[in-house]
Amino acid sequence: MKVVFRQFLLRRSLNPQHHISLPRFASTASLLHSPKSLISSKFRQHNSTTRFSNAPIEREPLISLIKSCTHKPQLLQIHAHIIRTSSIKDPIIALRFLTRAATAPFRELDYSRRFFSQLTNPSVSHYNAMLRAYSLSRSPQDGLYVYRDMERQGIRADPLSSSFAIKSCIRIFSLLSGVQIHARIFRNGHQSDSLLLTTMMDLYSHCGKLEEACKLFDEIPQRDVVAWNVLISCLTRNKRTRDALGLFEIMQSPTYLCQPDKVTCLLLLQACADLNALEFGERIHSYIQERGYDTESNLCNSLISMYSRCGRVDKAYEVFDKMPEKNVVSWSAIISGLSMNGHGREAIEAFWEMQKMGIEPDDRTFTGVLSACSHCGLVDEGMAFFDRMREFKIAPNVHHYGCMVDLLGRAGMLDQAYQLAMSMEMNPDATLWRTLLGACKIHGHVNLGEHIIGHLIEAKSQEAGDYVLLLNIYSSAGNWDKVTELRKFMKENGIYTTPSCTTIELNGVVHEFAVDDVSHPMKDEIYEQLDEINKQLKIAGYESEISSELHNLKAEEKGYALSCHSEKLAIAFGVLATPPGRTIRVANNIRTCVDCHNFAKYVSSVYNRKVVVRDRSRFHHFREGRCSCNDYW
Repeated sequence: MKVVFRQFLLRRSLNPQHHISLPRFASTASLLHSPKSLISSKFRQHNSTTRFSNAPIEREPLISLIKSCTHKPQLLQIHAHIIRTSSIKDPIIALRFLTRAATAPFRELDYSRRFFSQLTNPSVSHYNAMLRAYSLSRSPQDGLYVYRDMERQGIRADPLSSSFAIKSCIRIFSLLSGVQIHARIFRNGHQSDSLLLTTMMDLYSHCGKLEEACKLFDEIPQRDVVAWNVLISCLTRNKRTRDALGLFEIMQSPTYLCQPDKVTCLLLLQACADLNALEFGERIHSYIQERGYDTESNLCNSLISMYSRCGRVDKAYEVFDKMPEKNVVSWSAIISGLSMNGHGREAIEAFWEMQKMGIEPDDRTFTGVLSACSHCGLVDEGMAFFDRMREFKIAPNVHHYGCMVDLLGRAGMLDQAYQLAMSMEMNPDATLWRTLLGACKIHGHVNLGEHIIGHLIEAKSQEAGDYVLLLNIYSSAGNWDKVTELRKFMKENGIYTTPSCTTIELNGVVHEFAVDDVSHPMKDEIYEQLDEINKQLKIAGYESEISSELHNLKAEEKGYALSCHSEKLAIAFGVLATPPGRTIRVANNIRTCVDCHNFAKYVSSVYNRKVVVRDRSRFHHFREGRCSCNDYW
C-alpha cells in the first residue's frame, strides 16, 4: 500500500494540475496489464517468455516503444512504466522519453519540464532536449532561462546548447541575450564551430546588425553552403539585395568552390523578384535546370513568382505548364501573377480550371483572384468570389477585405468600401486604410481622406506616405492652404517622406535612380537623352500632367519639377543603353504618378518600345501608346 501511495504522490508531483493524469486503475501494474496496453502487447511480441509485470522492459525495446509512440495515452503508459521500474535513472531512456514528449506530435512542454525536474543528474543532452523544444515553442524566452540555469548548475554548454539558445533569441529579437551567449561561446572555446557561428550570424542579421554578421562570416573557418545562404539572407533582410545577387558568382569562383544549392536558388529568386532583376533570374533558372532542380515544386513556384514579379507572366506560365505536379501553391502563384500583370480575366479562368482539376483553393488563392477583380474593375465578379469563400469554409482575413475595399474604392464606391471596412470582424490594418486613402486620392474625396488619416493616427500607424496621399488629395482639389498647413505640420513633427526610387537591370547589373539623381556615372548622357526624349514626346502631343506636382508652383515650374522623376531617368537610361526595339523594364518603390504613366505611354509609341513599369502594387505594360491597365490603377 505504501508503494502505491508513493507512486500516487510522484504522479501528483509530476502533474499538480492533473490535466495529464493517468487513468484511474487500481495500480500502475493493472494499467500496464490492461488488454489495450501498448507496452504489454509490444513486449509480448518482443519476449513472450518474460512476464511484463515482474521484469522491466530492456532498454532497446523500450526505446523503440518511445520512438513509435504517437498518442498521448501511449506516452502516459510508457511514463508509468518508467516510474514503476525506476528506468528514469537510465540517462539514455530518460533522454529519449524527454525528447519525445517535448517535440512533435506532442510538444507537451509543461509535462516535459516536470519530467526534467525529476532527473537527479541531468546531462548536457537532457538540457539540449529542453532547449530545442523551447526554441521551437510559443515561449522561446523560457529556453533562455533553461540555458542560464544550466550554467548555474555547473554544466558547460556545448555548441548545440548555445545554438538552440541563439535560436530562442532570434524568435524574440533579443540582441542583448544573444551578445551574452556570444561571449559564452568564446569563454567555452567554441568560437571555431562553423554551424554555431552561422546561427549567431542569423541572430545579428535579424536584429539589424549586418556589419557584425558579415564579420562573423569572415571568422568562420570552414564556410559551407549553409553559411553562404545565411549571408545571402542577411544581405536581403537588411536591404542589400544587389550585394546578395553578387554572391551567386563568388560562391562558384575557384577561390571558394561552394556550389549554390536549392536554398540558395530560392533566396536569390526572391531577391531577383524584389529588384525586378529579370536577367539575373533567368541565369538562376538556367542553373536550376543544369542541376536538375527543375522538378522541385518549391523552386518552380518561386520561379513562377519571380517571372510574374518581373513582368514576364508568359515565362511564369511556361514554368507552371511544365510542372509535373501542380499543388494549390502553384495555382495560387500563377493566379496572382496573371492578376498583377493585368490579366484579370485569365486569372479567373485559371481559378475555374484549378477547381476542375480537383484542387481546392486556399486563402491565398482567393487573395489572388480578388486582386484580379480589383485591378480589372470586375465589381460583380469580385463580390461573387468573396461570397464563395464560405463554400470552402475559408473565413475572410484582412487581406481579402483589403482586396474588396480596393475593388470598391477603385470603382468609386467609396462609401460602400468604408462601410465594409467598418463591418470587419477584425480591426482594419494600416494597409487597408491606405488602400482606401489611395482611392480617395483617385476620386478626390477630401472629407473621407481626412477621416481615414484620423483612423491611422488613432491606431498609431500613420507614415509619411499617408500624409503624401493626403497632400495629393488637397492639391488635386486645388486646396493649397491645406497643402501648406499639412506640410508645416509634417515639418514640425519630423515627418519626412521616403523618396521615389526606380531600378533598371542591364547586363545583370541593377542601376538605381532617385528624383533629380546626379549620382550615376553616366548622368550627363542620361539627362541629355531625357531632354531629347521630352522634345520628341512634345512633338507627338505629350504634355506634363501638372496635377501630379504637389507644390503650389506656376505651370511651367511644375512641368520642370516633374521632368526629373526617377521613373523618367530610368526609362531614359534604358533608351540610351539598350539597342532599338529592346523592352525597357523598370521598378518603382511607390505608386507611379499620372504624369510618369503618360510619359511611358508616349515613349512606347514614339520609340516603338515595349515599356514595363512595376510600381508598388501592380504592373503596367505599355505598348504602342496604350497601357495594360487601361488607365485604371
